[in-house]
Amino acid sequence: MLHKKRSLIAGSLLFTAALLTACGEKQQQMQGGVPEVTAVTLETQAVTLTRELPGRTNPFKVAEVRPQVNGLVKEQLFAEGGLVESGQALYQLDDRRYQADYDSAKAALARAEAQLKVARLNANRSAELVKTGAVSKQENDTATASLQQAEADVAAAKASLQGARVQLEFARISSPISGRIGISAVTQGALVTANQSAALATVQQLDPIYVDLTQSVNELLSLRKALESGVVEDTENFPVSILLEDGSKYPHDGKLEFSEVSVDPSTGSVRLRVVVPNPDHLLLPGMYVRAKIGRGVRDRAVLVPQQGISRDPKGNTTAMVVDEDGKVAVRPVKVGQTVGDKWLVESGLNAGDRVIVEGLQKIRPGVQVKVVDGNAPANPAAAASPAATDTAQQQTTDAKKG
Repeated sequence: MLHKKRSLIAGSLLFTAALLTACGEKQQQMQGGVPEVTAVTLETQAVTLTRELPGRTNPFKVAEVRPQVNGLVKEQLFAEGGLVESGQALYQLDDRRYQADYDSAKAALARAEAQLKVARLNANRSAELVKTGAVSKQENDTATASLQQAEADVAAAKASLQGARVQLEFARISSPISGRIGISAVTQGALVTANQSAALATVQQLDPIYVDLTQSVNELLSLRKALESGVVEDTENFPVSILLEDGSKYPHDGKLEFSEVSVDPSTGSVRLRVVVPNPDHLLLPGMYVRAKIGRGVRDRAVLVPQQGISRDPKGNTTAMVVDEDGKVAVRPVKVGQTVGDKWLVESGLNAGDRVIVEGLQKIRPGVQVKVVDGNAPANPAAAASPAATDTAQQQTTDAKKG
């Protein structure tokens, strides 16, 4: 039994030594052989240039409700925080004095109309009698002038009645726009005055809603130069994606309405305004959001994977490429913005170049390399068949038992 155990131990040691020798030989062969790298062949494609810009939401319309006549608040006719329609009554003031003025103006109009009727009859009668000489021409002129004065009195009375009606209507304060109303600044019994500085309430239209973005002047100028040179084509009516503060995407896309014509001297940026549908009122005024906005299309753009670009301490960017002889070469590169997980190449790389994206730690400029095509979809790991897996498990079980 002891001899059998010693034989097993000696066999295990020999197996381990042989395994280590094989690993060492394999490692030595790999070090002395041609290194293997993964390279991606660059191609041209049409790319929509987008930019994420910070911004704030602002109401589409804002109306501050103020009184246009003096009076005591008799009744509040809305629920704070609710939706109101344009023309809906919000406050009712004590209108007894304005009602009395209206009634007085209405009575004055009735008196003026009665006097006009008498003046018209006298003028008609005088016009007939002057033909026969029963009245003098002077008396006829007086009757005609009295008629004209009565007509003017009626017009003045109508204007006074209209003014009294407007004052009476102003005693019932209505909403100028449709939207959501905030907190009321006054309560029943409060005295309000015409054209006071403090608003009684504020109504905001939130559907649609504005998103005001800021963009640096440098970006705007570079974009305009690219458009003028023809490198980039303009995109009109490109949808604007809105990203909420938690990173989630807002379900409705917006539309760029206009770009500000002046630059903010304190920030060196211009403002862009986007109109966004807000049917569920998910966006509230003052919220911080980010917008992904498309500003142009580059037809023959070259994109390079980000792992293929290196930066030195000075910020210079380079790429390792495989030349026609299969050797590594360093290429200085200028990149622009990111597009997904890739860089947009401005200069230094062209379509057809093979950029190394894996195995960079094993190579240096001028060495011969073996290239694996990185454009092809990654091959899944070779999975053993069920039968082979069962056989391997059985062999392992038998070895443990032995």
